[in-house]
Amino acid sequence: MRGEPKTMIAVENVHFTYNGREVLKGVSTTLENEIVALVGPNGSGKTTLAKHLNGLLKPNRGRVLVDGMDTREHTVAELSRKVGYVFQNPEKMFFEETVFREVAFGPRNLGLSDDEVEDRVRWALKAVGLEGFEGRTPYSLSGGEKQRLAIACVLAMKPKYMILDEPTTGLDGRAERMVIETIVSLREMGHGVLLITHDMNLVLELADRVVLLFRGKKVFDGKVDDFFKLQLRRYGLEKPELLRLSEKLGVGFIRKPEELVKALEGWG
Repeated sequence: MRGEPKTMIAVENVHFTYNGREVLKGVSTTLENEIVALVGPNGSGKTTLAKHLNGLLKPNRGRVLVDGMDTREHTVAELSRKVGYVFQNPEKMFFEETVFREVAFGPRNLGLSDDEVEDRVRWALKAVGLEGFEGRTPYSLSGGEKQRLAIACVLAMKPKYMILDEPTTGLDGRAERMVIETIVSLREMGHGVLLITHDMNLVLELADRVVLLFRGKKVFDGKVDDFFKLQLRRYGLEKPELLRLSEKLGVGFIRKPEELVKALEGWG
C-alpha cells in the first residue's frame, strides 16, 4: 500500500528546450520548508527552472511534483494555491488603485468571503511590515516597499512555497535589510522559499541550501559552506568579502558581520 506523497516540491530529471536550445538538461532537486538559493550566471536556466515549479512552463522530459501534484496535469491557477511567484520587477505585478485592493485581488479570486479576504490582507501586510499602507497607491511606494508589497500579494494566497526572483536588486541598505527580514519570517511561518539571486552575500546570510546551475545543468546541490568551497569564478560568481576576510583571519565559516565581531572578541 502506498503512503501519502511527501510534502515537498520534487524536480525529477527535467529537460526543457526553447527555440531549439536545450535550456535545462536533466535537472533534479527538491524544495521543502527551507530557503534554497538558486544561483548561476546569466543564461544558466535559473528562471526557466523556477517557472517549472508553478506550471508556467512544462518539462519536455521529466516531471515536477508539487506535494504529489504533477504540474503537467494541473493549471497554473491550481498550482498558484501551492506555489507563489514574486517576479524580479514588482511593479509589473501591480494594477489596482490601492495597496489593500492589490493584496485582496488574489484571495478574492479564490472565492473567499469579504471577511476572510480582509483578514488575509491585514495579516499579509502585517507580515511584511506594511500595516497602515492600505489606502496608498502601490506606485507611491519606495523600491523596498514595492518589493514587500509584491510578497504580501502572493502571501495572501497562502501558498506553501514561494519563489522570489532577485528580491533585493536595486534596493538601498535599509530596504534590503527589511526584505531580508521578511524572507526569514517566511521560513519561520513554514514556507519553503526558492531564492533566485546573483548576490552571494544574500546566499551566505540566508540560504539553508544552494543549487548551482551552469549551462542548463545542476553542478552543485548542497550545504552553504560546501558551496563556498567551490571555485566560484569558474561559474562567474565571487566569494563574499566577509567570507574572504574570515578565512584570512582563520576564524572559520562566518555568515554575518556580527558573527565575525563575536569571533574576534574571543581573541581578547
